[in-house]
Amino acid sequence: MTKPPNKLLEGPILRSLLTLAVPIVLTNVLQSAYQIIDAFWVGRLGGAAVAAVSVSFPVMFLMFAVGAGLSIAGSTLTAQYVGARNDKMVSHVAGQTLLMVISAAIVLGLIGYAVTPSLLRLMNVAPDVYAGALGFMRVSFIGLAFNFAFFVFQGITRSIGKPSVPVFIVLATVFLNFAINPLMIFGWGPIPGHGVMGAALTTLITQALASIVGVFLLQRGLHGVHVRAHDFIPDFRHIKRAFFLGLPASLDMSARAVALMMMTFLVSSFGTLGLAAYGVGGNILQAVAIIPGIGLSIAVAALAGQNIGAGNIKRAEQIGRLGAWLGFFALTGFGIVVFLLASPIVAFFVPNDAAVISEGAHFLRINALSWGFYGAQFALIGVFRAAGSMMISMMLTVVSQWVLQFPLAYVLSKHTTLGVEGVYWSLPIATVLTFAVTVIVFVRGSWRRKKLLTEDERLTNKVTDEILSDESPR
Repeated sequence: MTKPPNKLLEGPILRSLLTLAVPIVLTNVLQSAYQIIDAFWVGRLGGAAVAAVSVSFPVMFLMFAVGAGLSIAGSTLTAQYVGARNDKMVSHVAGQTLLMVISAAIVLGLIGYAVTPSLLRLMNVAPDVYAGALGFMRVSFIGLAFNFAFFVFQGITRSIGKPSVPVFIVLATVFLNFAINPLMIFGWGPIPGHGVMGAALTTLITQALASIVGVFLLQRGLHGVHVRAHDFIPDFRHIKRAFFLGLPASLDMSARAVALMMMTFLVSSFGTLGLAAYGVGGNILQAVAIIPGIGLSIAVAALAGQNIGAGNIKRAEQIGRLGAWLGFFALTGFGIVVFLLASPIVAFFVPNDAAVISEGAHFLRINALSWGFYGAQFALIGVFRAAGSMMISMMLTVVSQWVLQFPLAYVLSKHTTLGVEGVYWSLPIATVLTFAVTVIVFVRGSWRRKKLLTEDERLTNKVTDEILSDESPR
């Protein structure tokens, strides 16, 4: 029989992009709900508890960056093999990526658990924050393997053009998270409360359930992907290929995470108020701008990757341009809403601390109107990753975080009268400048010359499709 046509390779680009982007963004936003729910309940414990989560976030973001970066390699290869119509390699890539990423998670989790106390001392965490941050981070390190496994599952589903599958899994676990969180944090009856650590325990439980369901679906067979036992036998040639393809993406995200950690160090030097405000405002920035922007980037990468795998570079470029406009207008709209409602939004998370509400709202008003540039930049980066040009993405992150944002934050906060407000202003300035650099790189087009699949692979799959077509009933 003839294979059905791949709708993502033809027809209106906007329809195809929205088909992928809406469920991917929805899944990412739902996943960020874990963080929002944690912030909601932990905020009831006071400013020190909020600061404990704020201190922990950049460290865990660094760990997630490694896992997400490595899973991007599997997603990129999967998308291009789907475009080239090589079903056998799609399943093989899925199994090998799971093996590689989960192994990395176990190693990182053990190391992280051991060094957490030293890391918190290095960060000069205040005594009233230390205990909560220690428990939160250690439990989060234990759960890394489950987080990483679900990253791979998400990457595979979006690469095969079925991104709605994780939505239902995440939606169920988010409801479960909201129900269990207050029990684990505050306790009830015979159930003891664990404070800040309780939020991390709840996330561990729900992420474990999500990853187990995801891996089960892959083993049972999911829309052409059927990961069997032999796909988990180490194929070091493929693992090496995927590792070196994913390494720049991991370094890209890790550079962003380390920069976030350094920004947290810088903000903490201005006291608990600044750290708590930056933490709450940063959570809202992540949930409303960064997470949807990354979701759009992932959708662009999946759609462009399939088209690049099919040899349609021009369509991939059109996908990037349309994605950039879509991201700019969508996140600008979100930013306007947050700008107008900054104080009520912060008060929702920290209802009993007027100082944190005022400072957090000030952070949001400085940043919110620049969020459209995040969306446009992330969409263009999705095309770079789809083409396998991970080094371009990594260098843009280095420029954004280390050449622009952190130096600006340090100079404006420490060498002007702005103080902690200088840190706030560094974000929109760096965002706009990085977007301009990204556009220049995209227009120059060096990413168009990157090839992951060989011509032999493309030719083999083309001939296979022709044979299938010739043998189909007429």
